[in-house]
Amino acid sequence: MCLDTDLQSIQEMRHALIKAHEAQKLFATFSQQKVDQIVKNIADAAFREANRLAEMAVKETGIGIVAHKKIKNEVSSRDVYESIKNEKTIGIIHRDYASKLIEIAYPFGVVAAIIPTTNPTSTAIYKTLISLKSGNAIVASPHPRATKCTIEALKVCSQAAIEAGAPEGIIGWISNPTLEATTQLMKHKLTNVILATGGVGLVRAAYSSGKPAYGVGPGNVPVYIEKSANIAKAVKNIIDSKTFDNGTICASEQAIVVDANIKEATIRELKKNKAYFVEGEEKQKVEKIISPVIGQLNPDIVGKSAVEIAKMAGIQVPPDTRVIIAEEDRLEKSAPFSIEKLSPILALYTAPTKEKAKEICLGLLNLGGRGHSLSIHTNNEQIAEEFSKEMPVSRIMVNTLSSIGAVGATTGLKPSFTLGCGSYGGNITGDNISARHLINIKRLAFVTKEVSIPQEIVQPQHITKKEEKTVEEVVAKVLADVKYDTQSIDKKVIIDLVQKVVSQVAL
Repeated sequence: MCLDTDLQSIQEMRHALIKAHEAQKLFATFSQQKVDQIVKNIADAAFREANRLAEMAVKETGIGIVAHKKIKNEVSSRDVYESIKNEKTIGIIHRDYASKLIEIAYPFGVVAAIIPTTNPTSTAIYKTLISLKSGNAIVASPHPRATKCTIEALKVCSQAAIEAGAPEGIIGWISNPTLEATTQLMKHKLTNVILATGGVGLVRAAYSSGKPAYGVGPGNVPVYIEKSANIAKAVKNIIDSKTFDNGTICASEQAIVVDANIKEATIRELKKNKAYFVEGEEKQKVEKIISPVIGQLNPDIVGKSAVEIAKMAGIQVPPDTRVIIAEEDRLEKSAPFSIEKLSPILALYTAPTKEKAKEICLGLLNLGGRGHSLSIHTNNEQIAEEFSKEMPVSRIMVNTLSSIGAVGATTGLKPSFTLGCGSYGGNITGDNISARHLINIKRLAFVTKEVSIPQEIVQPQHITKKEEKTVEEVVAKVLADVKYDTQSIDKKVIIDLVQKVVSQVAL
């Protein structure tokens, strides 16, 4: 009997989860040193295969540039490893002798990793490294349009892990992914935490799965060129950043906001850097190819070159064109140049004042990039700090390439391919997600100070004269009824005894 695609995919997913669950139970007994050896072996193997995996990714997806994907694979292997190699993630990770507190790490268990089509091999490598570094197993669901290259990256990691002593099954995947299998992977009882990189719908599904989840939001990143900036350097950085892997990194600049005082000089530099400006009918043609349906990005332009996009739009551009730019003043989803484009296309907004620049940046972020990132080029550190305080983003890159600066390649940010958007974007964290986000911490707390708990003081009740007289009468009556010889019994002793009994009962 032949099972349909969904059933096969679901069955494979369940089998991978069971193997990962069993492997992780053994892996959880490994020492920090043993785990670190395994993680290093994976990073080294992935780094060696960076170019081959990049070629596979571009060939299968038709997205991006091989040389740039190679760099992504190198960052996701070498740079990510270097950033986590000295972290304690297994067993006792910290002792606070002053507070008599011991912190003990323990893993989530099995990580469900959703891999995007834009950065398939690099994301697979990165998520594998941070999952195993923190003592977890991983089961990945590749994007259907990037299945082969993603699985190849996972196989490279798996083989390296097993060679270093990891149990088989610690790295698993779905070789024929479907939406239903991915959804069930996120909800399965053996899944303990989710790393979701993908579209808004997928991230929402991860958050509604009932499992702990790290997701990301869209990155409609504005870049402000403030009047004190080095214009030539700022423009070169922006164009280099926007064309890196044809704009597939979610932290790539999407719209330039330029100070009116330096607008003409900025446009000259943009043209020097092979930017092609469209207006009128050409602008309308590009708008239609960006967003055939209002507010929705055309997936066919994602990761394509400017020349390819121009051809799709039916316009003629020089063969060395790097970026397509249109001047814009609208801040709405019905203006295609104002949304996230994931390709070498930029909008250009003019700001007569710094306050107007903030207003434009905020408007762009509200279209879909809240919580993600903002870039600024300025030589005025006070203005950079001002924007960082006021803009609803989790990271602000200054005087660098936003795309690779956000992932930690040119900045001190943690190297990462999952960039949290914090509460601004509906995420649990605004951090660059790393190994420390995949451990739990229990705490052993010893006594540091003695506390005396006050007790409630109950005052003994005293018998009044009237009650004392009543007691005497009762005793006399009882003695008379039982016909005791009152001469041979000490009546006072009996009265005292009765009074004590009554007093105790009253308490």
